[in-house]
Amino acid sequence: MLGRLFQLDKLGTTPRRELVAGITTFVGMVYIVFVNPAMLAEAGVDRGAAFTATCLAAALGSAVMGLWANLPIALAPGMGLNAYFTYGVVLGMGHSWQVALGAVFLSGWLFLALSVFRVRAWLIAGIPHGLKLAMSAGIGLFLGLSR
Repeated sequence: MLGRLFQLDKLGTTPRRELVAGITTFVGMVYIVFVNPAMLAEAGVDRGAAFTATCLAAALGSAVMGLWANLPIALAPGMGLNAYFTYGVVLGMGHSWQVALGAVFLSGWLFLALSVFRVRAWLIAGIPHGLKLAMSAGIGLFLGLSR
């Protein structure tokens, strides 16, 4: 049944292999469930609410990716953006977490609109291939040298 639903034979995999991959991915990502609420609590967000929201966002996003898009990609809240939210916007700039969360909400709708109306794809297509490669290399070098 799972093989037909997810076209496992066509993709050259087995239910057992996919189960092991799923467990491995979960073990590799489960730290987010504990670190994210602790980080957001420093900004004043209720730790229990942040824990619940983190779990729901990861479960819903991963389920949509697997069941609707049929892609084996797990999704969870981004730790870098949450760190920026907490330490940059709330603690650094002095905004309340409610105002910062409102800005995140509005930016999410804006990004959705840019994606739906294909503006994002148009902008990405306008970047020359060499520049895309250079940006990837630059980000990699920055990460490698920023220790």
